[in-house]
Amino acid sequence: MKTLFKRALGAALLAGAMAAPHTAAAQVNGVATVDLPAAVASSQALQNGYQQIATQYQAQRTTIQQRQQQRQQLILTFDTNGNGQLDEAEVPATQDPNNATVQQIQAIDQEVATLQQPINLARVFVVQQVAQQYSAAVQQVITDQNIQFILDPNAVVYAAEGSNVTQAVIDALNTRVPAVNIVPPADFQPSEASVQLFQQIQQLLAMVAMQQQAAAQQTPAPAAESGR
Repeated sequence: MKTLFKRALGAALLAGAMAAPHTAAAQVNGVATVDLPAAVASSQALQNGYQQIATQYQAQRTTIQQRQQQRQQLILTFDTNGNGQLDEAEVPATQDPNNATVQQIQAIDQEVATLQQPINLARVFVVQQVAQQYSAAVQQVITDQNIQFILDPNAVVYAAEGSNVTQAVIDALNTRVPAVNIVPPADFQPSEASVQLFQQIQQLLAMVAMQQQAAAQQTPAPAAESGR
């Protein structure tokens, strides 16, 4: 899990020029950019919190994986031409509520959603705790580096080298919130902003996972040494 987060940060660094040195001059003419999802996702508290949640809910996560595999197998029963995917002509059959296989798929979806709910709630709780220190961390970086404007990197067409201060914000977050609780209180109601940020972080991690999978598929197998 920690490796995944580090690689997620690496992808964000490449996408947003986050790899620029974060020194006292890590901004350009008082203007800097910071990536909120990448900063929170890459904080040590969130990484550790997610790892603890993964351990605590290992049994549920294993069941979810098994159910997802079963679901995929059921979906492929609608692949009548055997090409490994559902074509336009095959999709309508998957939407028939009276079809026994469709009912099985729906039952699996409901079970997975039920199993996933406490996991996601714990993750949102972790995200919210880290995010509560985000503004203070940004303000600390603004003060330390004499920044006049902070912009969202997604809204910037071009950013000069050194303008991205996300790593500095991550460092500030690590100091301000070294650890978080992974057990939400019984009356925990996540804020809308926390849920949205959680979804952005999940999308970031999913994107990185896909990039890793694609890279692994493109990596050639090592050539066998010829005997002498």
